[in-house]
Amino acid sequence: MDYNQTVHLPQTDFPMRAGLPKREPDMLQEMYDHDLYHKLMKKNEGKPTFVLHDGPPYANGNIHIGTALNKILKDIIVKHRNMTGYCAPYVPGWDTHGLPIESAILKNKKIKRDELTTSEFREKCKEYALDFVDKQREQFKRLGVLGEWENPYLTLKPEFEAKQVEIFGKMAEKGYIYKGMKPVYWCPADQTALAEAEIEYADDPCTTIFVKFPVQDDKGKLGQYADLSKVYFVIWTTTPWTIPGNFAICLNAEFDYVLLQVPGGDVYVLAKDLAESVCKAAHIDFEACQVLATLKGSEFELMTAKHPLFDRESVILNGEHVTLDAGSGCVHTAPGFGAEDFQICQQYDKAGLTHIGVPVPVNAKGVMTDERYNGQFYAKGNDMVVEDLEKEGFLVAKENITHSYPHCWRCKNPIIYRATEQWFCSVDAIKDAAVQACDSIQWKPDWGKDRMTSMITERNDWCISRQRVWGVPIPIFYCDECGADIVTPETIAHISALFREHGSNIWFDKTADELVPEGFVCPKCGKTHFSKESDIMDVWFDSGSTHAAVLDERPYLHFPADVYLEGGDQYRGWFQSSMLTSIAAKGVAPYKQIITHGWTVDGEGRAMHKSLGNAVAPEEVIKDYGADMLRLWVASADYTQDMRISKDIMKQLSQAYLKIRNTARYMLGNLCDFEPDTDAVAVENLMELDRYALYRFNELVKTVRAAYDRYEFHAVYRAVYNFCVVDMSNFYLDIIKDRLYCGNEAERRSAQTALYSILDGMTRLIAPILAFTSDEIWHAMKHAKDVDGESVLFNEMPGDNAAYALDEAAKARWEKLVSLRDAVNKALENARNAGVFKKAQDTEITLSVSEADAAFLAGVDLASLCIVSKVTVTTEAVEGERNEESLIPCTIAVKLSEAPKCPRCWNHCDSIGTEGHHAELCDRCAAVVEG
Repeated sequence: MDYNQTVHLPQTDFPMRAGLPKREPDMLQEMYDHDLYHKLMKKNEGKPTFVLHDGPPYANGNIHIGTALNKILKDIIVKHRNMTGYCAPYVPGWDTHGLPIESAILKNKKIKRDELTTSEFREKCKEYALDFVDKQREQFKRLGVLGEWENPYLTLKPEFEAKQVEIFGKMAEKGYIYKGMKPVYWCPADQTALAEAEIEYADDPCTTIFVKFPVQDDKGKLGQYADLSKVYFVIWTTTPWTIPGNFAICLNAEFDYVLLQVPGGDVYVLAKDLAESVCKAAHIDFEACQVLATLKGSEFELMTAKHPLFDRESVILNGEHVTLDAGSGCVHTAPGFGAEDFQICQQYDKAGLTHIGVPVPVNAKGVMTDERYNGQFYAKGNDMVVEDLEKEGFLVAKENITHSYPHCWRCKNPIIYRATEQWFCSVDAIKDAAVQACDSIQWKPDWGKDRMTSMITERNDWCISRQRVWGVPIPIFYCDECGADIVTPETIAHISALFREHGSNIWFDKTADELVPEGFVCPKCGKTHFSKESDIMDVWFDSGSTHAAVLDERPYLHFPADVYLEGGDQYRGWFQSSMLTSIAAKGVAPYKQIITHGWTVDGEGRAMHKSLGNAVAPEEVIKDYGADMLRLWVASADYTQDMRISKDIMKQLSQAYLKIRNTARYMLGNLCDFEPDTDAVAVENLMELDRYALYRFNELVKTVRAAYDRYEFHAVYRAVYNFCVVDMSNFYLDIIKDRLYCGNEAERRSAQTALYSILDGMTRLIAPILAFTSDEIWHAMKHAKDVDGESVLFNEMPGDNAAYALDEAAKARWEKLVSLRDAVNKALENARNAGVFKKAQDTEITLSVSEADAAFLAGVDLASLCIVSKVTVTTEAVEGERNEESLIPCTIAVKLSEAPKCPRCWNHCDSIGTEGHHAELCDRCAAVVEG
């Protein structure tokens, strides 16, 4: 007899076949052919709106593993919210202005800048940016990210530029925008000011020098201690090229300063606590020196010293910024080259105590302009200054070191601090409100709040002007008659309307007189002829305006956003620029929560660089494993830390993915003949093991839902993986295999009901993470009539189901049974290793337990639970393996069964072939076959 004809085997033509990575593009195309995103938005219409606002990536290259991480994290959040009672639209965006695009166009040998008008050049920049928008759009979509890709926000769109102008106008109206001259980060290579967020630090070799400035006017205080012709203030600097810009020396009023006579007779003015270290640097025997006097720094105020290289004085000032961390305690002060230098000199000038001004003897190209070094690039001038100081006898000491120095993040060249006339946003005016707003924001991780508040508290005013053309013009006019700066609500409204209709090229195509409102006159002098500002806005002002240009402009979004999610570098970038513009224009923060992810690093924790050959490209991972594996990698680790990725890591993760996939595949295979609406068994009528499986699944649901709510996707991954391996593969699916293949109809339907409920719910749980796998499972399943079969995303995630709950007694019962099964499995494994048997179904075991435990186990189908042919429970002592760790302490004896083997279920049974029984089958199989 062919007994297998009655066994329910999985389908052979199974839809979850291998090769998912190759099939993902077709699946993705089908999602977009069916307009899945907009159908989802329509389905969730009317639900509370959840807005994750997309921080714009820069449109000048292909995506990398870090941008892939960022987009996948956002997609997981958006999909989760859409499946948990919200309508969560996703509007992607791009940052499309700025210096890198200009530089790329200028490097194109086919484009000759001097043959193009400004508008023509800007059109080339626009084409370049839009080309990379298209490329990145397809790359992001390939990751399985759903969104409004056909209508993203772009900072170059006329409607965006118009709104940005309005934000600028509101800030100007409140007095937060001003023009001033002060030191800013300046890139000589690109000839433009830079924002703090455009600075990165790298090691840079430099020459540090100690220089002596002869005392000129001691205010009658130092001559009593030493010969004034031999007294010098000793300064220290790491930028010798700034010495021509020295006009002052700063001392801390509270510090003690010594007049230190060194061998040879010179007397150095030094901070007392730094005197010995200066001597060491100058190779001077400190023990041979003599302290002639000790005075407070305040005693030296407004004395003067003679500049060692120029015929002029340097005045002595007092400043709290002077520290004892390094140097001499006498700080070289060049107001045109340092923020603190500028501030202290301005303070004294405004008090009428000095007339220093802001000399800047270096031009926009980094070329020195003073009378001595005129025409020299500052880096070359560096060596010349040191050489001249040494030649003139004013160099006390020099040392070549490597220090961390700011570089331009675009061209990678060192920057300089240079005072220029720029437009600024007064951060001081909004600083307190911005810091206070941080109190009402949720931060993940928690340290985000401290980082943001400290950065805002410590930052200087924001330089918002750039000396380039590819960006949004600063909408300010100048009166040709009186020179007044003009920015009024009237001019802002007019320019905004022009930009919205024509785009910002009109600023460069029209004259100022053509751009002002009709009949407009200068508010100050009443004249009618104007000039216009030539600078553009900092690109961080562009991206910092998205809360207005996107959230306020699209009616299906709302302000403030629920979440901003970006890398940790955005605390000085987009997070901060958005906060400052929003506080300045609207008085509130633009977001309710900030989520921060770490960097992507290689398997050894090193930063990725092309030069090291350790970069992992998203397309490489997708080619080898598919986008779902990349998405699983994102979810597998704590993204708030640095995320490691390598071929070995992906290979290991692929094994975990297969555990999840194969668990679903097995369940699907055993649901091939199951119709949910007609074959499902009521929960209360399910077999006890199936009820327990549903209870375990319900515990998974609660764990996963809570982890999603906390944005802890690694906890989601870990819980699902453990459930598939521990609760399903190693336990439930292992046990019910016999029942599914060999049991009767009622037993099979009970198991299938549990399998269907678990697979349906688990597919929904993993849908935000495994976009393609969940879609594949969903379309391979049969669905109940109340389920939307078109997409798993159109269905709610499962919630805590009271029908699946077990009372405390039942939980305790199953905890003991599972513990006992683990003990039996351990004993079976030891016996298998000892050669007692090859297949557990060929064995019989005897359990020696206490009388109470024997009573507890009465009536339990232990043979099925342990997947052996027979289990005998006794209270008598037996020879076997003792297990005290089990919740049912027991001795387990394992032996090879001598009973006949049923050819249908492969269990051994004493009744096979006996009188009144089937000649070959066990009782259970005989009953099924006869039925």
